[in-house]
Amino acid sequence: MLPIKRLVIAGSWIAAVLVAAAFTARSAYGVARPQTKSNAPVPADPGFAVVELFTSEGCSSCPPADDLAARIQKEDKDRPVFLLAFHVDYWDRLGWKDVFSSAAYSDRQRQYARWLRLQSVYTPQIVVNGKKEFVGSEASTLHSAIESNLKLYNNDLKLSISNVKKEGEKLDWSWQTQGNNKGLSLVVALVQYSATTNVRSGENGGHTLSHVQIVRKLQSIPLNAKSNGSGQMDWSASIKPGEAEVIAFLQNEDNGEIVAATRSNVQ
Repeated sequence: MLPIKRLVIAGSWIAAVLVAAAFTARSAYGVARPQTKSNAPVPADPGFAVVELFTSEGCSSCPPADDLAARIQKEDKDRPVFLLAFHVDYWDRLGWKDVFSSAAYSDRQRQYARWLRLQSVYTPQIVVNGKKEFVGSEASTLHSAIESNLKLYNNDLKLSISNVKKEGEKLDWSWQTQGNNKGLSLVVALVQYSATTNVRSGENGGHTLSHVQIVRKLQSIPLNAKSNGSGQMDWSASIKPGEAEVIAFLQNEDNGEIVAATRSNVQ
């Protein structure tokens, strides 16, 4: 019930009772109570979306998903949309070895199958914020998932990454979290912006395939309640610092949910 000031009406309390009843009725039927305004700026996109694409050059169904990823990279370049393309290796034995593939990326996809209670893995597959999965070429589903996650805001947990530098054949960085990070891992990916491949055999033989946001290195670090630290991984010799970025996020070790994310250029 809205606060009612006491009304002084000579000789009668009836008017006060009627006014109070009217305010009560309005409140009960959904008239919004006035909210205290905050001076804090509200970001245009208060949430974030980590989009993980599991793909392969050996899969004939994957090029449309790779094309969709390229559109997302372009359309959402100024928003907190973090796109990572993991090239799995289980297609490599079927006629063409994907140069970007890794057993570690196949293992990550299998972990999602356990987290999301799926019976098997497949390509192309997209997982958004570790919670929702679907066929990687479903454009409307992806756009809907991105928009819904951008509206969600977790003010309790933040991640920052800094001092991201290529030092010889190594990549160094520092990280810091704010909030309760119990049960979380820090996942850090070295991501190449783009590349093309002339595929000579397999299901896509004779085609030139274009890729974006290719994960070249990946590291997962259990935080064990630590709020800051530093890390290092091998640098991928085939890319230059200006051709890549680092995407980092915090992931729940029990259910795979991603709860914070950030990115950085490489110095």
